[in-house]
Amino acid sequence: MLPNLENWFQQNKEKIFKDYFDLLKFKTISAEKNNSEMQKCAEWLSNYFKKFNVYSEVIKTDNYPLVYAEKIFDPKYETILIYGHFDVQPVDPIDEWKHPPFEPRIIDNVVYARGASDNKGQFFYSITALRALLELKSALKVNIKFILDSEEESESKSLLKSLDKIKDKIKADYLVVNDVGIRNILEPSITLGIRGLMAMNVEFYGSKINMHSGEHGGLLKNPIWGAIQVLAKLKDNSGRILVKGFYDDIIPFSIEEEKKISFEFNEEEYKKKFGIKNLPENTIKPRLKNAWLEPTLEINGIGGGYFKENFQTIIPAKVVVKISCRLVLNQDPKRIFNLLKDFLEKNTSKELDIKIEYYGGGKAVIASPSSKIAAAAQKAYAEIFKKPCKNILTGGSVPIVGEIKDKIKAEVVLIGTALDEDNIHAPNESFRVESFEKGFFTLATLLNNFAK
Repeated sequence: MLPNLENWFQQNKEKIFKDYFDLLKFKTISAEKNNSEMQKCAEWLSNYFKKFNVYSEVIKTDNYPLVYAEKIFDPKYETILIYGHFDVQPVDPIDEWKHPPFEPRIIDNVVYARGASDNKGQFFYSITALRALLELKSALKVNIKFILDSEEESESKSLLKSLDKIKDKIKADYLVVNDVGIRNILEPSITLGIRGLMAMNVEFYGSKINMHSGEHGGLLKNPIWGAIQVLAKLKDNSGRILVKGFYDDIIPFSIEEEKKISFEFNEEEYKKKFGIKNLPENTIKPRLKNAWLEPTLEINGIGGGYFKENFQTIIPAKVVVKISCRLVLNQDPKRIFNLLKDFLEKNTSKELDIKIEYYGGGKAVIASPSSKIAAAAQKAYAEIFKKPCKNILTGGSVPIVGEIKDKIKAEVVLIGTALDEDNIHAPNESFRVESFEKGFFTLATLLNNFAK
């Protein structure tokens, strides 16, 4: 590790966390239309880079802005592009938060706030790492760029539309995605693959208005029953998806490729941590292979009818279903959408109308374990954690990563220090102070040692 790096962090820690908290206070929920907080946060980030002499700009788009920054030491050096996102998930259900989600606080060395982990905490320690190296006058032999997304939680639409326009600006040899995690705070790992994503909205209609279940029960089809019946046809009891053609294009991992990945899984610890009674017994593959190497189809939500405390005897006019698929290598999200759309339309009761919309998605990404950037990340993690660094995959998705990778032709690695218990996308999101610190030291070490 760079001499004086630890001293620098301790001397600046109070200010670092004050700035981190200022960032967390921005209510950057990309799902909320016309959110003025997004522009304010983008300007804050751009100005923050400029405070330690890093060029930065806010890039305008048709919707929310992007933030770009760069420190070019020598055009002859290789370049690393770091990706992160400053938008966050909605805070619902708000009554389950123990503290206001945009009023960050530290309790028992854990930061609580929306975005604390996903992804403000992660990319902010990366920015802090660059700042530390500059102030310590490290002789960096690599150029550093940042692209900070404003809509990762909403399909990255603005960045996707802007890629052709900014591809030369963000051109790099290596793409570091600082938006994943490790299994626990004692075990370092880098992520060599993420699944892709396809999201869709399905609406089943039975009538123009809610109908009296006494007067009309037995006369017309209840769209909730219709939805249940067609949704039940999508998978068998082992979880295999029954949509024709769903698995056709998959490129499976070879035995040799699987040997390079750690699939260790503590089932009892997992169940205890998340309050799960039992895990399915008849899955397609062993636990983590099933979660990382197989596609999924999930019902993310169903809405229809009456939900309040009392009772209303109705036959609902419609039911809305949110469906998403996690995809593996070589599955195209739009093709998967069309296969599902065709299946749902053909299998829905003729008494119901159905409306289906594509919400977006992205392809799976697999990185090489032998690339220069992967090797540098492994070495940095091992140095900071003082343990060998493992290779893992993740079942999650960062849909824009595949598009950036293909557009700039860069080698990719996914890194981070987020933990399962961080409650990302849920109430009481958190990020350990220790996670922030280890992420900071790992990133600084990676950049400092990259070309040495």
